[in-house]
Amino acid sequence: MESLIQTLAIYAIPVLFAITLHEAAHGYVARHFGDPTAYIAGRISLNPLRHIDPVGTILVPGAILIASKLAGGSAMLFGWARPVPVDISRLRNPKRDMLWVAAAGPAINLAMAVGWTAILKFVTISPAFVFSLPLAKMASAGIEVNAMLMLLNLLPIPPLDGGRIATSLLPHGTAWRFAKLEPYGFVILLVLMFTGVLSAILWPLVVAFRQLLFAIFQL
Repeated sequence: MESLIQTLAIYAIPVLFAITLHEAAHGYVARHFGDPTAYIAGRISLNPLRHIDPVGTILVPGAILIASKLAGGSAMLFGWARPVPVDISRLRNPKRDMLWVAAAGPAINLAMAVGWTAILKFVTISPAFVFSLPLAKMASAGIEVNAMLMLLNLLPIPPLDGGRIATSLLPHGTAWRFAKLEPYGFVILLVLMFTGVLSAILWPLVVAFRQLLFAIFQL
């Protein structure tokens, strides 16, 4: 039980900020391109409480962590925050600008993964102190969580960010037909997850991304 509590404590901050800042980034970029909907709703904020979904941000990731810990293995973290409202019709150039709005979430996860890697590097080159081990474990968790969230959201499945990026890049007719998949996107994602296909696709990418960061920071 003590080990389980330690695992939850280590992952809590990385998961919370990875998910909530991902959503805040969407709102910030949407405002930059002319849509103030998220700003008016108070969703362009670094306060995690404005973005937390009790089920997606706390219950689901927590349950996955507990189940994987009890099983003695590792599992692919999965979660979500309250979606930031974006009114695509208010963007100055809806089709083009939506690409940048969608890309903002994975981009902030990339930035956080780099930040956590820098923290891990700092811990490894610093003299040992009382928080060395927990900080190193939290940094490692932060890299994993942000890599997973970034790569998951880049999958070309509407309404994931990758799906919306693909919609922005496709010709109008093809984009319109592709966007019609959005109501079924979550079901497709769940099927891929429970059949193990999602893990088979994402884990090698997460490992490769982590190795790339370690090579850059010489860890």
